[in-house]
Amino acid sequence: MSLPPHEALIYLMVITSASDRDMTDVELARIGDVVRSWPVFEDFDHDRLVGVAQDCQKMLHEKDGLEGVLARVAEALPERLLDTAYAAAFEVAAVDLEMRLEEVRVLQLIRRQLDLDTLTVAAIARSAKARLRTLT
Repeated sequence: MSLPPHEALIYLMVITSASDRDMTDVELARIGDVVRSWPVFEDFDHDRLVGVAQDCQKMLHEKDGLEGVLARVAEALPERLLDTAYAAAFEVAAVDLEMRLEEVRVLQLIRRQLDLDTLTVAAIARSAKARLRTLT
């Protein structure tokens, strides 16, 4: 059974947040912010967010694990949303202004699964870092 695109986007954010085994409050809040504010989620029922995140966690513990989830996500997303999907995942990884090795590795796996080119990935990373930067 294929995932709906909204759920696929949320799965990528959850995977990224959980990659270091520590889903911080800042990361969880950012997932909620993205779902509430990005136009791609405007017709998503926000009350379903927690349930979708829990479904993702369950799927990660199944036989195919992370690779299986990434394959299902890639299958669920139309090509025009692949950069949006990576941007959502990167947003969660960058929100605490420190990217752990595990998060970098998961982003590499996502990038490979979505078949994104280097320039697109670099532009997404640069824009997220610029958007999240503070004066202090």
